[in-house]
Amino acid sequence: MTNNRRQMTDWLPTTKKEMNLRGWEEADVILFSGDAYIDHPSFGTAVIGRLLEKEGLKVAVVPQPNWRDDLRDFRKFGKPNLFFAVTAGVMDSMINHYTANKRLRSNDAYTPDGRSDMRPDRTVTVYSKILKDLYPDVPIVLGGIEASLRRVTHYDYWDDSLHKTILAETGADFLIYGMGELPLKQLIKNIREGRKISEIYDLPQSAFLINKKSIPENPFKEEVALFSHEECLKDKLKQAKNFRVVEEQSNRISAARILQAVDDKVLIVNPPYPPMKEEEIDASFDLPYTRLPHPKYKGKHIPAYEMIKFSVNMHRGCFGGCAFCTISAHQGKFIASRTKESILNEVKQITEMPDFKGYITDLGGPSANMYKMQGKDLNICSKCKKPSCIFPKVCFNLNIDHSALLDIYKSVDALPGVKKSFIGSGVRYDMLLHKSDDNKVNSANRKYAEELIRNHVSGRLKVAPEHTSDSTLNVMRKPSFSLFYSFKRLFDELNNKYQLKQQLIPYFISSHPGCTEEDMAELAAVTKNLDFKLEQVQDFTPSPMTLATEIYYTGYHPYTLQQVYTAKSKDQKLAQRQFFFWYDQKSRGSIIRELKKINRPDIIDKLYPKKK
Repeated sequence: MTNNRRQMTDWLPTTKKEMNLRGWEEADVILFSGDAYIDHPSFGTAVIGRLLEKEGLKVAVVPQPNWRDDLRDFRKFGKPNLFFAVTAGVMDSMINHYTANKRLRSNDAYTPDGRSDMRPDRTVTVYSKILKDLYPDVPIVLGGIEASLRRVTHYDYWDDSLHKTILAETGADFLIYGMGELPLKQLIKNIREGRKISEIYDLPQSAFLINKKSIPENPFKEEVALFSHEECLKDKLKQAKNFRVVEEQSNRISAARILQAVDDKVLIVNPPYPPMKEEEIDASFDLPYTRLPHPKYKGKHIPAYEMIKFSVNMHRGCFGGCAFCTISAHQGKFIASRTKESILNEVKQITEMPDFKGYITDLGGPSANMYKMQGKDLNICSKCKKPSCIFPKVCFNLNIDHSALLDIYKSVDALPGVKKSFIGSGVRYDMLLHKSDDNKVNSANRKYAEELIRNHVSGRLKVAPEHTSDSTLNVMRKPSFSLFYSFKRLFDELNNKYQLKQQLIPYFISSHPGCTEEDMAELAAVTKNLDFKLEQVQDFTPSPMTLATEIYYTGYHPYTLQQVYTAKSKDQKLAQRQFFFWYDQKSRGSIIRELKKINRPDIIDKLYPKKK
């Protein structure tokens, strides 16, 4: 169905007038979001709205409400029958707003025309406090990545301080963390059974605050207590120890309930649901999305939508466990994959879009090549609490067969209307290069690498070695840079074989915990030797609930309790970052001075050899 034939009622209502078109007097749930409303499965607001609609509820959406005026956007629908749902959107609002140097960004990809002033800092907190002031008796349920990653005591880089659980800061009643479909469905079921939100203590993947004298019995197998918020304020080592507990429980199939005292209350974080089954994740992607921005944005450009409108997300979760990444903390390390049928149905929908030119921009996920991968013996997985299945080496129990991916790629490309499909998500080349005991797997993985590089690279293949220093990579939970050399040889070999002129684009991070100026100087020399002039680079940004952030804040590695150096001051960070741009004449003098200061004249000769 094209956009021209759409009715306004094909979208969830965003105004009272749109609600009246549906014949509604009131809504059951009113969903406030920091993002523009795009009715597409890549945007959490649409997913949750459509899920609640399928549960038979009347759902209204208030995208990017004005929080500066008389608050009419917060009043326009009045009280919902059940609860307000609040999310910051697809990104944490502080990362959305600020660079690693805490400078304001000039655009927001999730806002019409990229405007950067359409959501407040700490969106979830601002929206929730307004709603509590206006409607103190209506429950507020938090969700999305900003709430999810702030569910326990966490370090906030922008305030440079430790924050309480976001439940305490917002006054909200309930928090659903991670991917919300399963807990939300159960929440609705509980409410229909006559239970108040304040009485629901046994819902997996939820968190709430309760009086210390009213802690309910634990309905789950295990329980673990964290150091209190107040103890963590006094002792950074206790905060580091807390993080390890939280991360390990987040990475278990059957986890413990977590308790943490804060103020005069106790935060209870119930363990997550098991990974979604195929039929459960299919059901979420198969909801009746229009796949289009709401008509109110007609004529406006929403950058994030333009980037994903012809892409397909094939799975959730990531077992990489990278120290700086929030994916596993939010989506979990276990992979939930869609069926081939569901994926192909979505591609067929894309081919019917009026502006589709035949090119699928991404068949991917959090990592491109983890589709359908899981443990060979799930009993072993059920006992595991390691944050990564591939670091420090690929787990003996992990099935890394890329055959299912090969089948999807070939099936998509065979569909009428598809000229070519590309892979835009990051590829874990360490899995491609791993030698399995099973030669069939090795053969499939070699075929995958060849298929990927020959047919699915849009001129440039982006990969993420992140650093060249093995000591820094060890803190990052990333493989040795020697594997990048191996992958580059394979990439170059296949480019020569098929007479391609593709580029390999590596991502690198500076100022990551464990990284020194000397490490960055060596990175400059190594990448120069490989003929790279780096462009995909960034300073480390501490975001809540990652291993790297805890090291940055506490100074300790939560798993070894050893102290780890981190560049923190502006001068220290700039001293590291400049090595990315050794080829820029403006940086040359400063880099030479820095190399003399750290007594590495040998690198001066490598970067700036004297002409003979």
